[in-house]
Amino acid sequence: MSTTPGSTSGRRFPRRLAATAAGLAAAVALGAAALPSAQAAPERPGDRPGHPGHGPTVDLQVLAINDFHGHLEPPSGSSGRVTHEHPDGSTEQVEAGGVEYLATALREAREGERYTMTVAPGDVVGASPLLSGLFHDEPTIEAMNALDMDVVGVGNHEFDEGQEELKRLQKGGCHPVDGCYADGRTFGGADFPILAANVVREDTGKPLLKPYTVKKIRGVRVGFIGVTLEGTPDIVSAEGIKGLKFLDEAETINRYTEELRGRGVNAVIALVHEGGYPANPAYNADCDASGGGISGPIVDIAARTDAGVDALVTGHTHRPYVCSLPDPEGNDRLVTSAASYGRLFTELNMVYDRRTRDIVRASVTGTNHVVHRERDRAKDLTELIADWKELAAPVANRPIGHISEDITADRSIPESPLGDLIADAQLAHARTQDEGTELALMNPGGIRADFTYAASGSEGDGVVTYAEGYTVQPFSNTVNIVSLTGDQLLAVLREQVSGANAESPKILQVSEGLTYTLDLTRSGADRVVADSVRLHGEPLAADRVYRVAVNSFLAGGGDGFATLAQGTDPLVGGDDLKALEQYLLAHSSASAPLSAPAADRITVVR
Repeated sequence: MSTTPGSTSGRRFPRRLAATAAGLAAAVALGAAALPSAQAAPERPGDRPGHPGHGPTVDLQVLAINDFHGHLEPPSGSSGRVTHEHPDGSTEQVEAGGVEYLATALREAREGERYTMTVAPGDVVGASPLLSGLFHDEPTIEAMNALDMDVVGVGNHEFDEGQEELKRLQKGGCHPVDGCYADGRTFGGADFPILAANVVREDTGKPLLKPYTVKKIRGVRVGFIGVTLEGTPDIVSAEGIKGLKFLDEAETINRYTEELRGRGVNAVIALVHEGGYPANPAYNADCDASGGGISGPIVDIAARTDAGVDALVTGHTHRPYVCSLPDPEGNDRLVTSAASYGRLFTELNMVYDRRTRDIVRASVTGTNHVVHRERDRAKDLTELIADWKELAAPVANRPIGHISEDITADRSIPESPLGDLIADAQLAHARTQDEGTELALMNPGGIRADFTYAASGSEGDGVVTYAEGYTVQPFSNTVNIVSLTGDQLLAVLREQVSGANAESPKILQVSEGLTYTLDLTRSGADRVVADSVRLHGEPLAADRVYRVAVNSFLAGGGDGFATLAQGTDPLVGGDDLKALEQYLLAHSSASAPLSAPAADRITVVR
């Protein structure tokens, strides 16, 4: 498994700032990674080497991004860096990302290519920073149009606001509640198809959106099939996917690959919103050699996906890789991912044979390239960002707290300072609703970024703005309170490392006063040492009832925490971002900024 943090969990509907609607209304009124090739080493980390020349057959280029999550502006902190590995094995962190730079990078990559397509396997929107999320991700769809995106597969986060909102993003039209955001402006929707082959209606069995599309360039025809992970219902709000079923990824791809063959389309690329974990976290690691390969769900999916599929462009795990995995006939096939947030893009080069109307499998190569911030910014994307920032400014720039240092949410370790801070904030809020609340638990996938000390705008170092808070917690969760027995609470802690979370643990962040030992030398549920669990120094009492604060996503059993859904005497509190804002305002000031919590509540044995 990779040693770098990833993000695999969906959440409830992204927040829509009802509390700040008045302010908004006023504003409106106003590098190389396997397969091995003979390319020369780039002069700087991530530079794009020369691409193959044209020959008697057609040279086809496919460019891909994944898990963009509405990151129009350059992501900050660890979310805005990628790891580059040097030939001697040393590594460095490279600043990357920002849609203005991504647009330039993609346009440069297409230069001289007559047959080129640009794709994305899901989570283009959802869990977005405020600049996009405040406007229901319309800015991101407009940005993807400007990037000349050809086709997008659906991901779990495309369902954050429900299926009707997903269809609006495809077809266009103003938001049914918020309306249009400027006089005379109507949202036009995506210029590209959003594919959802394995998302079907329970009543009819028909796909919610198109299952595949065939892109045609001067007689070259390539079929793209888009699927999201079968486990999407486990990581999104049930309200957003009511009446839908999510089918097996490989079986669905195989069905439509056969259908495409029947239409004479033999060149097929699958866009799969499910991924893997490379052994080496560097974007330019050789996955097929010293890198040690890849693990995770995509390995099984690739092994079961029709050999007629020529490559799998994947996502969801936010890891970078370009790997070879065997198809059902035992032949190597390229599987790629470009990390997340527009920090990388993948370039796939291949030969298309007009006689067989197919891609020559042995010709397929792939490279991940860094979206450097040293290159020129695309002026049209700069203008797009400026227009939306002007609308968002009255809401975005409001200070909500002060910090004395970075407060990070590093998911490569079980407990993070920011995770503890959010858990403490939710406990404090819960006690204003029910003073008997004793602890809070926060899911790591609901924490989307770090709090960084360095100013991202004109607010000054150490100032936390509403936009930054929104980027950290962009979901419309409420802080809920439920009653659990000591036995149930222990079961919840053990569900972090067993059941649905056995292969990819999800370690809940805990509020002050709750401590326990996580023994990674053990296996399964036993990794949570039962007799180590303490609340304010006292061991859990099996039959005693505890009042526990969790967000509404967890309260519904999300992220594999089924026991939380069994909680009794539920009480729905306020918005989770509002709870964080209230906590920061109460515990920090310009003269007394907040320091990062020690993150010492979970003792880890390795």
